[in-house]
Amino acid sequence: MSNTLSIEQSHQRFNELFKELISATSLTKADKAQKLMSQVDLLAADQNGIAFLYDNITDLSKAGIFAKSSWEDPSKLVPTLVNGTLKSGHPNSTIEILSELRMLAIAEGKYDHKSVKTDEAENYIQEVFVGNLEFVFKEPKEETRLNMDEVELTKVHELFVFLSSKTNLDSIKEKLTEELTLICEQRPVVTENQRRIIALVKEKIELNPNRKEDQKLLQFQRCIYRPTKNTENKTADEYENSLSEMSNSELYSESQDMSNAMLLYGLVSQYHAVLLLHLIKNEHFSIVPVCLGLNPTGEVKWNEYQDFISTLILEIIHRYNAQCIYGLAKMLEKGIFSRQAVRSSIDNMRTIKIHPKVEERILKSTNNPHHDVSARQYLIGALFRILGQPLGVGQGNNPTCQSARGISMWSQHSPAKLINMIQIAATHNDLSFRFEDKEIKASTTAQGLVQKLDHNLDAVSVTIVPMLDRIYNEMMVRASGRGEDPHKWVNPALYGQWIQIGFASAYDYLSNSILDFNGFTKVFYAMCHPEYNGGHKLIYPNPVGIFITSSKGEMLGFHAVSLLRVDEDPEGEMRAYFLNPNNEGRQNWGQNIRPSVYGNGEQHGESSLPIHEFAARTYAFHYNTLEVGAKVGNVPENEVLKVKRLAKESWGKSYTWLETPKQW
Repeated sequence: MSNTLSIEQSHQRFNELFKELISATSLTKADKAQKLMSQVDLLAADQNGIAFLYDNITDLSKAGIFAKSSWEDPSKLVPTLVNGTLKSGHPNSTIEILSELRMLAIAEGKYDHKSVKTDEAENYIQEVFVGNLEFVFKEPKEETRLNMDEVELTKVHELFVFLSSKTNLDSIKEKLTEELTLICEQRPVVTENQRRIIALVKEKIELNPNRKEDQKLLQFQRCIYRPTKNTENKTADEYENSLSEMSNSELYSESQDMSNAMLLYGLVSQYHAVLLLHLIKNEHFSIVPVCLGLNPTGEVKWNEYQDFISTLILEIIHRYNAQCIYGLAKMLEKGIFSRQAVRSSIDNMRTIKIHPKVEERILKSTNNPHHDVSARQYLIGALFRILGQPLGVGQGNNPTCQSARGISMWSQHSPAKLINMIQIAATHNDLSFRFEDKEIKASTTAQGLVQKLDHNLDAVSVTIVPMLDRIYNEMMVRASGRGEDPHKWVNPALYGQWIQIGFASAYDYLSNSILDFNGFTKVFYAMCHPEYNGGHKLIYPNPVGIFITSSKGEMLGFHAVSLLRVDEDPEGEMRAYFLNPNNEGRQNWGQNIRPSVYGNGEQHGESSLPIHEFAARTYAFHYNTLEVGAKVGNVPENEVLKVKRLAKESWGKSYTWLETPKQW
């Protein structure tokens, strides 16, 4: 009742302010419009308000709400500029929302505008929709998260929920196909983003299997909804019943088709879980490697640990927890089960009692948790994905890039340590680390960078990230005030013995400047570039600090990535391949610097840039002090100057630069 009353009062207030705008003189009109826009801002916070604004958008437009602004003539609007305007905050974001509603009204024939035709408005809305999928699914990129507060994010998300309910998406198939391909090529651990797009296509777009442009979208759909011919027109239960009627050769063929569908894009159907469980329960063990799509190494490991893995499959995998099958397959191919410590740690996880608060976080992170799947199943299933896809770990809409890259690093180089950490965190809702011979316990430290956890994460991350964040923040506090970047001491303590002792930072705390950037760049190249370091490759991920810049190259903030390798791409260009844990490996960092995730020699989950472009955004990294010194002379000056120019003309404008040579 109170909510209904509140809505009515909000609408009444809008109507009052709207009448004042209509009756305003030329002298008072701007003031009245400003007051009305404040009320529009409040209404835009939910679907009821957006719908109310849409019903009134024609009257608002005719009353002059867009007069004497950049939005006055809709025929001059550019869809690619919408994203930036929505990120700029009120009042620009609010009038942009009204602008989209006006264009939608024109597209639907509810507003006859002299300068924009119906089909033009429809095309405009479609382009805006595709260019803002981060808002459609409330999965903001790093730049967006840094620039927008939660209120603004919610407001813009509500707009796109409304637009998606009214938009004809048929003409944006090619763009959606490209978007799905690039997301899937990254093999993210959390697959809700691409599943939502696929579901949206299935619901909103009619596809013709005879049209080439539709065939790939149909492939995406089939991976999830109909991965094999035998699953067509069958529910999961009906499919399960049909399996008992198949011969061994038919099951083998079915398993081939099922695994091929999974490996195509890394997406797993619930039918896959039904088939895999049928094979285990009926002891068709020789077909299981085919069902999992294993390479020769994976098949050897399956044969070696068949009993243990069969038990895990029966206990953990469920049709509503099926995505972990892909992670399990990749674990086998990586040989992770060969480690006794890993098998023992996973065995311990099977019997843990999860802390109620952790269980709550796990279930909250799960899209529509099913009553037949326990929090422990979701957690161990997520563990399979993390261990099998260590480069698919993301931070969600959280300022926790440090924690995400730690989870990725441990899953690659110390999986037993990670599993033990998860077990402790899951059972006690607490973690402790040692920092300079003193214990740091998460439960007794101050709040970290996370004010409110975004649960759009995997179950492993929601279990341990809140604690890792607190511990990291406490380490940073204790290491502050030493005249150098605290990460020099924090990174080795947080991540472990894989981090090199040497630490280089472009920023000098004592002089508050960028000091000896030439020397800094030479050390970076000597650390990782094969042409100047004797052909050596990186062995462990290097925690690198980078400057985040806008599409105009302007300084926005700092970010943590892991440099994984430096190698030639298929065209012979030397590139830096790195883990970017901020959900989305594709960015626009200005100066035509755009990290790619596919097509330049990237492995699943890697982002990459030409080495000089990556170096131009780097401000801190670790290195071996015993090896680099003799190699810095190998780095040519022209390469250093190329990096320096990009740096000074972007984030470098925010700092004073000193050329005084420094002892590295």
